[in-house]
Amino acid sequence: MKKIINKPDDVVVEMLKGLALSRPDSIGLIPEKRVVYRKDPYLNKVAIISGSGSGHEPDQAFYVGKGMLDAACAGPVFAAPTLDAIVDAAKLVDRGRGVLFLVKNYTGDRANFEMASEMLEFEGGPAVDTAIINDDVAVKDSTFTAGRRGVAGAIFVYKIIGAKSEEEGVNLPQLKKFAMEVNDNIRTMGFALKSCTTPAKGSTTFDLGEDEIELGVGLHGEPGRERTKYKPANEVIKIITDSVIEDLPFICGDEVALLINGLGGTPIGELYIAAGIVHEILRNRKLKVFRTYVNNFCTSLDMEGCSVSLLRLNEEFKRLLLAPADIPIKYF
Repeated sequence: MKKIINKPDDVVVEMLKGLALSRPDSIGLIPEKRVVYRKDPYLNKVAIISGSGSGHEPDQAFYVGKGMLDAACAGPVFAAPTLDAIVDAAKLVDRGRGVLFLVKNYTGDRANFEMASEMLEFEGGPAVDTAIINDDVAVKDSTFTAGRRGVAGAIFVYKIIGAKSEEEGVNLPQLKKFAMEVNDNIRTMGFALKSCTTPAKGSTTFDLGEDEIELGVGLHGEPGRERTKYKPANEVIKIITDSVIEDLPFICGDEVALLINGLGGTPIGELYIAAGIVHEILRNRKLKVFRTYVNNFCTSLDMEGCSVSLLRLNEEFKRLLLAPADIPIKYF
């Protein structure tokens, strides 16, 4: 394994230190807790926190900033953030309006955020509530989840709820309800061409034959719907896009936001090939694309492959998608 790392155990903290040093005016870091937070004033708003295992960057630490997350709690690679980190982050960013946790549907993440909520209540800390993100259509259950997994569609939730939280007068119950409405209108499915390599293991996390792909792969390399023979881009992108469309279902006349997400090791040019194929499918289905986002948004280290996310829009979702955000990466 050849990576730009020192010791595998230091990868996450060294990455977060680099992030904070690159944005000293806006990003703060508690290195011993692996908590990234906004340094700029953000009074009179509900604070937004997310967190999960590292290895999915830019998710979630790189979405901290005005108009998106107020803090992110990073766990070790592919492992949940710690209970004390979540508690400390909530206390740090709360400004009297409460804290909303945006949590992907993975067992460890849910358990630690739930325990953090209970601890904060016991200690008389800030009011908190949780919205669970579960946009993956590939499977109902996996070894990491109880129910559908949260994957790249979560970025739509961060963006819309982050923008909404900046608006005057929005309270915690309203924001939680709105977050669940956004989540309910997102669907995602992806596929892997090649497994990822974790720093600690130094080898691939699962085996794929030279002529195989994993349809519906999870962000940690969990099995999806089917392991099948390699197919040309037109065929595999149609399979996952049709699955996304039919699950909600999206219907003729719907206006959507489209997110083509790279899993970490896919060249950007190939992601745009996927984008062109999806646009053709949506046009044939008479679905109108409001905006297209193509990049690495929620990865699995250096996994090769991509995912397709669709968000069914209304006028408020559209307005909030276009609201300004100041985050370390200029995706929005």
